[in-house]
Amino acid sequence: MSGRRRGAELGVLLLLYEMSNIGFRHIPPVTLFAVAGQALLYSGFIPVKWDRWDVCLSTEAIIYQKDYFRLLISALEHGSDMHLYYNMISFIFKGRELERYMFGSVNFALFLLMTTLMCSSTYVGLNYILLQIFQDISYLKTCAVGFSGVIFALKTLTAKREASISPGRSLQYSVWAELVLIHLLVPGSSFVGHLAGILVGKAYIHTPLGSIIDGILVLLSGEPVYRWGFLMGQT
Repeated sequence: MSGRRRGAELGVLLLLYEMSNIGFRHIPPVTLFAVAGQALLYSGFIPVKWDRWDVCLSTEAIIYQKDYFRLLISALEHGSDMHLYYNMISFIFKGRELERYMFGSVNFALFLLMTTLMCSSTYVGLNYILLQIFQDISYLKTCAVGFSGVIFALKTLTAKREASISPGRSLQYSVWAELVLIHLLVPGSSFVGHLAGILVGKAYIHTPLGSIIDGILVLLSGEPVYRWGFLMGQT
């Protein structure tokens, strides 16, 4: 077990405060479980044998060391309490909308798992391509933690819905604007990780990947996915 016990740092306390303001009963179960699990993991109340930087996601670790465990676990770890806070607040508002009106709880849990793996894999792939183009070893070594990539994927879905409801506004470009702004304003944020999330979200909306994922979800859960109804603002 790692000596990670951090307890209730400021970001964790702020997250708890905001969740109480929202109302725990207004946060659907999978979204609530995902937030609570990541907060407890960060705080050290879930005993694990690794430190967060032992499982960070890098192209080197996946391609050359074949440490595939990082594809999932790296997304659940966070670099600081405020990193956790901002990610989880953003996730709550997107997760509760998607879980309630598009996926349902079982499908949303499966979708989060699949999206996490796809975002992590896309991150590794993008860094490998950049490594080949620029011959810059930093793309091989850069190591990231956090749920931001998944959140950007979810953000892409909710932005599509908002653009459908308000077609006169340029909401479909909001995720791209946020990608650039966060890169400029938040030192240490992962531009490639966020871009990976957007690409996964766009692929789900605009390519056959979406139908394939929906088919897998329905096959596994037996419950429908209201993708087009949600994205077109009909639910």
